[in-house]
Amino acid sequence: MLAVETIGPYTLLRVKRGTLNPGAPGQFFMLEAPGRPLPRPMSVCLAPPGELAFLIDPIGPGTRALCALELGDGLAILGPLGNGYRLDVERPLLVGGGIGIAPLPYLSEALGAPPAILGFRSEWHAEAARLVPNAEVVIEPTYVTEALLPGYDVLACGPEPMLAAVALVEPDAQLAWEAPMACGYGACYGCAVEIDGEIKRLCVEGPVLTAEAVAA
Repeated sequence: MLAVETIGPYTLLRVKRGTLNPGAPGQFFMLEAPGRPLPRPMSVCLAPPGELAFLIDPIGPGTRALCALELGDGLAILGPLGNGYRLDVERPLLVGGGIGIAPLPYLSEALGAPPAILGFRSEWHAEAARLVPNAEVVIEPTYVTEALLPGYDVLACGPEPMLAAVALVEPDAQLAWEAPMACGYGACYGCAVEIDGEIKRLCVEGPVLTAEAVAA
């Protein structure tokens, strides 16, 4: 573990990468803090040389344990896992809500810092917007769907209601969904969701899915 930085209510956890491949934007890693029985899935937020950084919202025992790590503490990491965003888009627009902005800094770097629209519940939460370049910020009761720009290829991550709203407006959007995960590689079915009449495991078929597939 390299460092822990507070950004609004969130924590940016920076760890040594070692030989790990950071993977594609939107993929995730399973992080297990010492003494915790189950790991937690976390998207890569930043991947500078030799490091991986994860933006974490400390809302439960597992995430709080991760945020309480100190310099020199060990951390079990498995990944990269799942399917990330497709990067072959002509006019990308990044859309995020709350802690859902976590994969967007890494995605922004991969796409050359395209425009972004980020929604938060308060100015305090919106402090995390500084991690994403070229971002327009909206604060509740304004929603990201009210600020969407026409003619763009939307790549989004955020709470389920936000993603559902984006899917209605942009049926071709790429959406990164969140779900509880215990293993990260399809064995536990803890992240199973029904899509188009079929059960899909977000850790294997996702977490990035097309809005069209979700709405089908």
